[in-house]
Amino acid sequence: MNHYIPITLLLAFSFPAHAADIDLAASKITIDVEKSGMFAAFAHNHTVAAPLASGHLDLEKRTVELTFRSQEMKVLDPGVKESERADIQRTMESDKVLDTVRFPEISFVSTSVEAPVGGTDSPKRYLVRGNLTLHGVTRPTELPVSFSDGHYTGKVTLKQTAFGITPVKIAGGAVKVKDQVEIEFEIVPSK
Repeated sequence: MNHYIPITLLLAFSFPAHAADIDLAASKITIDVEKSGMFAAFAHNHTVAAPLASGHLDLEKRTVELTFRSQEMKVLDPGVKESERADIQRTMESDKVLDTVRFPEISFVSTSVEAPVGGTDSPKRYLVRGNLTLHGVTRPTELPVSFSDGHYTGKVTLKQTAFGITPVKIAGGAVKVKDQVEIEFEIVPSK
């Protein structure tokens, strides 16, 4: 079944007190894509890993910049045959979804970080605002972020159509990918 995996990603965080790079290998971004439609029970949801290509935190200025390479996003879908996973991967990379040839990068650049919400108890919570560029479209995006144990974590829901991506449909729309996708992130600053 050829579903596509949308994407979009991103994240951000606030910070303690100086410039720090991001540990790209330890940081994780996962995109969850769900199905809908009359025959959705015969399809499956998708999980996509979106590794960071680069990232930088400036803790003094409270800024974050993240970059992803769309062609490095990987369909994980545990429990699915390798051949089917490969079909889903091709669809996600094609001009039907991410169009990785025309739009090789996805980026997030913060514009503001609201100070911690609440008291001094852990986790600290921030609201990071910035611009997400995906599929050649830039949109303002708000990311709720928690900081605990040296990691910035959070979830954000985005609509594919807001970035010019039409959710994939099969069987005349009896099975389709939902417009909304959920991005979960864990960003680890370099030590």
